[in-house]
Order: sequence, then structure tokens, then C-alpha cells
Amino acid sequence: MESGMPLSGGQRALIRESWRRLSGSPEQHGLVLFSRLFDLDPDLLPLFQYNCKQFASPQECLSAPEFLDHIRKVMLVIDSAVSHLENLSCLEEYLCNLGKKHQAVGVKVESFSTVGESLLYMLEKCLGAAFSPEVQEAWSKLYSAVVKAMQRGWESLPEGD
Repeated sequence: MESGMPLSGGQRALIRESWRRLSGSPEQHGLVLFSRLFDLDPDLLPLFQYNCKQFASPQECLSAPEFLDHIRKVMLVIDSAVSHLENLSCLEEYLCNLGKKHQAVGVKVESFSTVGESLLYMLEKCLGAAFSPEVQEAWSKLYSAVVKAMQRGWESLPEGD
């Protein structure tokens, strides 16, 4: 998986250390991420439906057991990326398929920039002073590589439905 410029050894260490600090409460940190996502783009809320149920508010969605399960899955994907920093290409097929799944439920590629902003916001809020410009740059590069792999899922599908 090509990310433009590969992560340096120092950047991989920063990502691992910052993620280790957050590993004790993935659901709590995921709630921060998705709360921010809905603050930045409330129009994403209708994409999250379970059993044909539309959520009336972000708060209702964020407290639904099905959505908490989604949060756990998102945090596991991030954990997998952190665990495979030396060999992100081994996640290529998985991330491409994940991109296809997101496209199938109506997610637009453009929404991933908002998700990236939300990820950085969560890291900043949860790491506090440990969230340095170097940590931000390392995470931005990692997220960019993950999104590029997911976007290949869109590119492998025909345009339109």
C-alpha cells in the first residue's frame, strides 16, 4: 500500500506510543471521534441505520448498541493499521473491500476528509499535551494511506447504480 511518502521509523514509534495511550478505552475514544464527526457533518447521520430505523439525533445514534458495535469495529480497523505499520500492504484487500461496503451504504469519498479531521480531533482531545505536531503529521500520513486503500474500493465499482 503506497501512502506517497512512507512512514519513518520515528513516525511509526509516535503512532504506536500514542495509540498505546488510548488502548484502554477504545469505545470512549470512538465516541469522541463520532461525536465530532456528527458536529462537523450532521448530514452523515442518516447513513447510520439499523433495522431500518433512522436516528432522530446524533445523541440517539451514539447511544444505540448497534452503533457502539460500529464504533468498536472502527477502532479495531485503526488498531489493525497500527499493528501493521511496517507492512500496511497486507491490509490492502481488506481496506479495499471496506471501501466497497462504505460506498454501498451511501458514504461519499469526500466524507473521509471529515472522518480524518474527527480522528485528529479525538487524538488531540484524548492525548492532551502528548498530541504534538509530529504526532499529528504521523497520524495524518497513516490515515491518508488507509483512505487511499479504501478509495480503491470505489474505483473498482462502476459509476452510478
